[in-house]
Amino acid sequence: MATNLLTRTIEDVLREALSDASEELFVVNPGESLGVLIGVMKGIDTPAVRLLAADGNLRDTMEDFILASHAADLVDADALALRTFEGESNTLLVGGGGVIAVVEAGDHVAGLATDERGFIEAAYESYEAEWERATPFSLRTPPLGRVQRTLRESLGAHVAGDFDAMLSTMDTARGDGDGLDEVTMALLVAAKNQELLYDISKWGEDVGVASKATFSRTKTELEAAGLIATEKVPIDVGRPRLRLVLGEASPQDPDAKLLATRAATLLH
Repeated sequence: MATNLLTRTIEDVLREALSDASEELFVVNPGESLGVLIGVMKGIDTPAVRLLAADGNLRDTMEDFILASHAADLVDADALALRTFEGESNTLLVGGGGVIAVVEAGDHVAGLATDERGFIEAAYESYEAEWERATPFSLRTPPLGRVQRTLRESLGAHVAGDFDAMLSTMDTARGDGDGLDEVTMALLVAAKNQELLYDISKWGEDVGVASKATFSRTKTELEAAGLIATEKVPIDVGRPRLRLVLGEASPQDPDAKLLATRAATLLH
């Protein structure tokens, strides 16, 4: 971590710095690069990262299901811990082996490093103290690995495979015009496979994706758009349950990627 990283993208700087680090380090104030950091950490073996970021930065980034579920995977693996921090600084990587400040200058990015031992020790001690004072940030999104595993166990390989395929078409998954959200995707693949609303919403609530009420509300929105429809399925006791099927506005017999494209067009 004691070598300057010049004329790189932020992604290049973070990847090389994390690859070179041999022990736990702090990442401070990643700002808009927080999503890039999560992506880099998912792609390589890194030491454990203790992340200090502004509460608003964390909340905004974690509205994206893709980033949040990947971050949750890292937290679950003890590779990442998140705490809120409102101090001002460049993006910093602080470890026992060095300190790197990420500096942007127009179209250029550099990671400026120091190997001055006294400064490194002082910086590490300073952010270790900040860490102790900081408030842990709790992710509301479950780890993607758990989502995939429990979906396969609860509703089968076809539903889980369609969900993964649909997710792979998106750069972001926020809803509100920026990709489909996770509940919308789950309902669409359930309808593609003619699953019961009860089963997909129970799975979603159990794994922590969203409440049954959110699934019901989103189902109504998708029905209004013509993307899905429901059929009543009688049961021995109680009210009939609803089977989800594709609506008239959905392509018939689509693959998951085509269905996602059609849904994004109609909803946004």
